[in-house]
Amino acid sequence: MKKTLTIILALVLALGVLAGCGSSASTPSASEAPATEAPADASEAPAALTPLVVGASSTPHAEILESVKDVLAAEGYDLQVVVYDDYVLPNTALADGELDANYFQHTPYLNSFNASNGTDLVSAAKIHYEPFGIYGNGVSDLSELQPGATIIIPADDSNETRALLLLQQEGLIKLPDDASAEKGVNLDIVDDGGYNVTPVQADTVPSVLANSDAGTIAVINGNYALQAGLKVADALAIEDASGDAAQTYANIIAVRAGDETSEKTLALVKALQSDAVKTFIADSYNGAVVAIF
Repeated sequence: MKKTLTIILALVLALGVLAGCGSSASTPSASEAPATEAPADASEAPAALTPLVVGASSTPHAEILESVKDVLAAEGYDLQVVVYDDYVLPNTALADGELDANYFQHTPYLNSFNASNGTDLVSAAKIHYEPFGIYGNGVSDLSELQPGATIIIPADDSNETRALLLLQQEGLIKLPDDASAEKGVNLDIVDDGGYNVTPVQADTVPSVLANSDAGTIAVINGNYALQAGLKVADALAIEDASGDAAQTYANIIAVRAGDETSEKTLALVKALQSDAVKTFIADSYNGAVVAIF
């Protein structure tokens, strides 16, 4: 009897061990744990923005460009604004392929630059117009200008022409009868009115005026006047907006020839020629910059 009980007990213990092994095997190991939710398909991640590199003068061009960064980002472009403080390097950089476009100049200056440097840059769009103004040092009205007074003007061909046309508009000098914005005059003054007309580098005109003798006046580019803190309301005279100067001297988006209809150029022009930019210009510059689209 004892032998029989012993055998039965051994069988029970063996069955218990087998049951325990079965239970352990059914428990998932750490490596067999259910997988978490698969990550999203990589194709659903936001696409990288395409760089769009534009050279510009700081005021107002770079400021206007900054105002459309988000618009261009929504179109897939990372607008990168490179600021220049002269009128040569942004064209050189564009011709060399360092920039996709630039925004700082008007067509007569661009044409003059191409002719002098053998480059092939073209206008893709007109954006705004900056009225040239006459500003004085110790002169509150042009009628106060004394014989022999110095009149400072920008020296480069196209801006020099523009300055001379403004001086003629105000009756201070006389130019040839066929003088025009498109034709150019290159200091071909028929009658200087007894004044000392002095060309200097365009970006230095405001500082030269500030350090000149009292009684001096200067014709200053709109963007350089803004940078110098000068206001159109303080100008002794400004270009007639009804003349051909507004169209002729409109500030443009310049690109390499052949890129006028590239996707980048079209996106940039569309962003700039918008009602939002027109409002930004009107609200920001109080007449010193005027949208022309």
